[in-house]
Amino acid sequence: MKSAIFAALIASAAAFAPASQQATSSALNAFSSELGAQAPLGFFDPLGLVADGDQAKFDRLRYVEIKHGRICMLGVVGYLVQEAGIRLPGDIDYSGTSFASIPNGFAAFKAIPTGGLIQLLLFVGLLESSVMIDSANGAEPGEFPGDFRNGAIDFGWDTFSEETKLKKRAIELNQGRAAQMGMLALMVHEQLGVSLIPSP
Repeated sequence: MKSAIFAALIASAAAFAPASQQATSSALNAFSSELGAQAPLGFFDPLGLVADGDQAKFDRLRYVEIKHGRICMLGVVGYLVQEAGIRLPGDIDYSGTSFASIPNGFAAFKAIPTGGLIQLLLFVGLLESSVMIDSANGAEPGEFPGDFRNGAIDFGWDTFSEETKLKKRAIELNQGRAAQMGMLALMVHEQLGVSLIPSP
């Protein structure tokens, strides 16, 4: 596991490699007014993933960024809640393995019964294929990439002004970016053996 984290850190070093100035300037012009191009960095694409100015590619990457941000926001909260010792009551299987006996973090994968892991994978697969889809994946077109309402859930979104909607989407995008970095930090700390919760 440490080697996987080390490889991820080495791969992230590519973000600091200089990009072609000409390709970057065309993408900068194409996407400088998009949501997420915020101070202090503005539009930031160090790997030149959308240097060609392709709007469809940009929308797909934005959808993936929002989805991973949402997953990491849930993951950070779950990680910290478990690290604080809060568990579901009862047993995880019929043999009497309690939720409280399952360790935190990566060690949980070895302790959760195989049937439980299969159920988790099937549930995530169901969400990916049937629930958490947007127009990039064949659903009815939403207002923006990452719009998973699919005509079923609203929670008052349509009552907001366009300015408020844009502000809320920007907040979610930035919090998702922070959560992705936070999730990486939590995983690295766990592998290094550093306590995640400060002792009193």
